[in-house]
Amino acid sequence: MVIHGLSKLTLLDYPEHLACTVFTGACNFRCPYCHNASLVLEPHKCPIISEDEFFEFLKSRKGKLEGVCITGGEPTLQKDLPEFIEKIRHLDFKVKLDSNGYKPDILWDLIRSEAVDMIAMDVKNCKEKYAMTIGIANDAFDVDEIDRSIQMLKSTGIKHEFRTTVVRELHELSDMEKIAEWIAGDSPYFLQAYKEADDVIYKFEDSHEPFSCYTEIEMQRLLGAVRRYVPNAHIRGEEN
Repeated sequence: MVIHGLSKLTLLDYPEHLACTVFTGACNFRCPYCHNASLVLEPHKCPIISEDEFFEFLKSRKGKLEGVCITGGEPTLQKDLPEFIEKIRHLDFKVKLDSNGYKPDILWDLIRSEAVDMIAMDVKNCKEKYAMTIGIANDAFDVDEIDRSIQMLKSTGIKHEFRTTVVRELHELSDMEKIAEWIAGDSPYFLQAYKEADDVIYKFEDSHEPFSCYTEIEMQRLLGAVRRYVPNAHIRGEEN
């Protein structure tokens, strides 16, 4: 497994658990508002942490940490992801996987084998605007794979959450209503307000004007619309 980053303690990435976060490189999406541009576009230029170093760290945290969050980039692109997870589980740590949901067969294998304890899936936008939002031409993108992952998470009983990074220039109220109708049900759903950062993809590609975020009041309005379909929806970072 190629590891490009390690956050040794997080109170946020794995809900209800003290955890560390592992960052993998590369992604099959090019979301222009992504905050991990270097990992997505130039993973070969990012530092590498060896598996041996990571597992030595993990062994030293037994009894202190409860879980490992695997994020990216897009972790399901890593061919040895199942083996890496198995090694983590062998040390009795819980595993949470972050994914964009475009590899439902891989997610299904991990769920079926009970390799992961939780999956967080990004739902980038409504179906009609998905390709635009992830920076891929419409004729090269199949939203059915995203739908398969959504329905799988809703039906298998695995602990999961959906989340959307809300960008003023990409998400209108009607888009958020369509997303909510798509994932409708009891699943936890988190709206995350876009925040400007240095390592954003659009800055690398010089193809977009700067993005902006909704105000707190506007985010509450979006949340109200979403909750008509997904009662367990929240704004990430707020107590609800």
